[in-house]
Amino acid sequence: MTKPTIGFIGLGLMGDAMVQRLQAQGYALNVIANRSRVNVDSAIARGATEFRTSRALAQASDIIMLCMDTSASVEARMRGADGVIGGLSEGKTVIDFGTSLPASTRALGAEVAAVGAGYMDAPLGRTPAHAVDGLLNIMGAGDREVFDLVKSVLDDLGENVFHLGPLGAGHTVKLINNFFGMTVANSMAEAFAMADLASVKRQTLYDVMAAGPLHSGMMDFVKGYAVDGNPDALAFAIKNARKDVGYYATMADDAGVPSLMSQGTKQALSIAMTQGRADQMVSQMVDFFADMFASKKPR
Repeated sequence: MTKPTIGFIGLGLMGDAMVQRLQAQGYALNVIANRSRVNVDSAIARGATEFRTSRALAQASDIIMLCMDTSASVEARMRGADGVIGGLSEGKTVIDFGTSLPASTRALGAEVAAVGAGYMDAPLGRTPAHAVDGLLNIMGAGDREVFDLVKSVLDDLGENVFHLGPLGAGHTVKLINNFFGMTVANSMAEAFAMADLASVKRQTLYDVMAAGPLHSGMMDFVKGYAVDGNPDALAFAIKNARKDVGYYATMADDAGVPSLMSQGTKQALSIAMTQGRADQMVSQMVDFFADMFASKKPR
């Protein structure tokens, strides 16, 4: 069978890795420049076709994939005279692989359905390195018929491909997942800083905690920097963590309930950003807490 033509918007670290994987699997790719040309030019050198507007890209593609940073970015690409929606027709499918607000996802889904196309949210787990090898975790959501239509393509990108329910369920699960992960990471970062304050070696703290039920992959990621000095064990920037935890809190607000547990995490990440740490990795929040404790300690 002929493989569908893919239109891809958002060739950042993850998007570029996904495009490499799709091209290696024999898909024809249409691309558009967003913030940088480097990865777009590389995709073109491998055979991709460049388009100047999202509308034209959508017209020339069977499946349009977005891998962008915020809901606002997705909305900007989807709407307007030159947006994706303007280039859609019956039978086409749009997939948002980023981490967006569920309410925004559902609103865009209604607009896409109005022109006869399908819309899915399918946020991702794992890293760009996994993406190159087709080993992502994909949290798909939307109409089952739409999911089934693109399932073979998702299988080429992911090792674990889930259908979680109606449109917005994927982003809901991803935000819950990231809220939990970032709360654990910040708690572990503070724990290491508290050990410093108490003159307990970080390795000793880790050895004790890791021997019990608290041991987790996230603990190991933070330890990777706090003890081993490798910030890239958890290659997720503080600014992205703050965005996701903020989206989680907004999702709670939209549901009419308070999110108590997200407040401390959100505050810590927000303060860290005001200190110029936005582009540091989440594991480096250890330094944030250590510096804060040092500044507050009585002299």
